[in-house]
Formats: sequence, C-alpha cells, structure tokens
Amino acid sequence: MTTTLITGANKGLGHEAARRLIAAGHDVWMTARDPERGARAAEELGARFVQLDVTDDESVQTAADTVAGDTGLDVLVNNAGITGARSEVPDTTPDELRDTYETNVFGVVRVIRAFTPLLARSNAPIVVNVSSGMGSLAVTTDPDRLESKLVGLSYPSSKSALNMLTSQYAKTYPEWRINVVDPGYTATDLNGRSGHQTVQEGTDAIVEAATLGPDGPTGTFFNREGAVAW
Repeated sequence: MTTTLITGANKGLGHEAARRLIAAGHDVWMTARDPERGARAAEELGARFVQLDVTDDESVQTAADTVAGDTGLDVLVNNAGITGARSEVPDTTPDELRDTYETNVFGVVRVIRAFTPLLARSNAPIVVNVSSGMGSLAVTTDPDRLESKLVGLSYPSSKSALNMLTSQYAKTYPEWRINVVDPGYTATDLNGRSGHQTVQEGTDAIVEAATLGPDGPTGTFFNREGAVAW
C-alpha cells in the first residue's frame, strides 16, 4: 500500500486531497499545527495523524521519527502554506517576506530534508509541492490572466521560489517523481472562500501528481488542465 503524508491537511486542499487519496487506496498521514483539529480531521477520514509545524525544526523531525517508527513513506505532499502579509508593494518589509518564506519556502526545505531518508527507502518516491499561478512569471505577466492584476511581493515571490526549489530537487533526485502543481483559484480559507473552483477541482492536480507511476514526469509544473508555463 502507498503511504502518503500531507502537510496542512486539517482543512481545505490538504483535507480534500487526503480524502481522495484514501479513497484511492493510500494509507494517509495528515498533519496540522493544531493537534486537536488535526486529530479530529484525521479521525473523520480514517487517516493517521501526526502533529507537524513546518516552521519548527523539532516539530518536523519529531513527525519524521514518528512516521519512521510506524510506516514507511512513498509520497510527500507539501501543501501547508500561507498568504502572508497583504501590504502594498512600497510598504512591504523584509520581516513580512521572511514570515511568508518561513512557511512557503523554508518549511518545504525543512520537511523534505527530514523525510528524505524515508522516501529514499521507497520503491517509487514522489514529492508534490503545492504552488500557485501567482508564482509563474509567464502567468503573472499575461494580461489575459487574473493573476496579472494581483500585485504583491510576499506570496507570489515565495511561490516562485518554491517552483525553483522543485526544479532543483528534481535534478538532484532523478529517480524520484518531484513536481509542483497549481491548484487554481479555489474556494478555501486561504482566500476567504472567494475562489471559483471547488476543493475537488482544486485537488485534481495534487492527486494526479501524488499518483504518478515511476515513468511519470518529474520536474514539471502543471494544473488540472495541463502544463503551466514557469
């Protein structure tokens, strides 16, 4: 059985991805910062739960040790993310960017480092990094796209950094399937439920990337409709 761990899985895209992957036969570990909410969400879906705060070294390593002592790991979905400060560009401070990067960028590196020994023992390791069209230079400069009308430093740049991290990890582990996905504008708490997609639509690309075969693509960026330009 494929064992999958999803960060930030107590609600939104992470929760729906967990539900769908359980239905597909995966043994899923759901993680959350809040142990009470996370455990409740996992119990509802019939998943395992481990507390994990991607911004905390000790929390991440403890979670990795817990999973290592109980199961292996085949699929890692780095879903946890924040929008960060919504300051206007001239008003954005380095500290505001640092806070966003701590979760969206450094948190992903922290989690991948901790779980690499487990993934390396899998016959078909997969890493899925959840990004955004806001991290694409091509998309955010296309006047026909909504993303080109949204201007900010914190969130978009953090997702651009995540895209590059994904590319470099894919080169480092060529036998793994390591991809980055854009869920699309999905109605979740992250955007005040203003998105036009359902969470099921928003998890299509996540589930696709998490269920790739060993001959599937790696080092790619895609959404539910296909390839996304970097």
